[in-house]
Amino acid sequence: MLYETDYWFWKSSIPSNLCDDIVQHGLSKQESKAWTGTAEDPTPEETADKIRQSNVSWLDDRWIYDIIQPYVTQANESAGWNFEWDWSETIQFTKYKLNQFYDWHQDAYNKPYPDDGNPNRTGKIRKLSIIVTLVDGSEYDGGDLQMNFRHKAKIDEIKTITEIRPKGSVIVFPSYIFHRVTPVTRGTRYSLVNWNIGYPYK
Repeated sequence: MLYETDYWFWKSSIPSNLCDDIVQHGLSKQESKAWTGTAEDPTPEETADKIRQSNVSWLDDRWIYDIIQPYVTQANESAGWNFEWDWSETIQFTKYKLNQFYDWHQDAYNKPYPDDGNPNRTGKIRKLSIIVTLVDGSEYDGGDLQMNFRHKAKIDEIKTITEIRPKGSVIVFPSYIFHRVTPVTRGTRYSLVNWNIGYPYK
């Protein structure tokens, strides 16, 4: 479904039992504190804590890519973005516990990835972001995804994306859109996040 082509979503699209399998798989992996910035230019920890507090693990399983990549392809076509992309980064399994959050940010960086020996990344930028809701919104309070469409209005135009609170919901959006996850006030919010990259826009 469409909202002025700024994002494309599917409500309760991924089966509940499959979401549960992904959560259990994510919890079985080594967990780390989420950070901001890039590997080459990380944000200092004391500053990063004011921007983002969550826990993550990393998944590189073909069966999960097979689930989420078709949504990216369909959204890119259906919304009319038609961005050229050719690689998906490692999937992030994210856990937001009580009082954890992620303040306003863009997934896209201000310059392409440097040459790090990985030809799938070198010289490319993040173009399309995807988020999958793995638990139902009734299991936690807060933890809302919000978007700020300032890139169009030139002023803050904030929308809470309530459409993806149901378990198994999926949203795809251009990685340049400002967004945040509000603090969780009850329960735990689990999600998948993935970034799809390509060479800079022509």
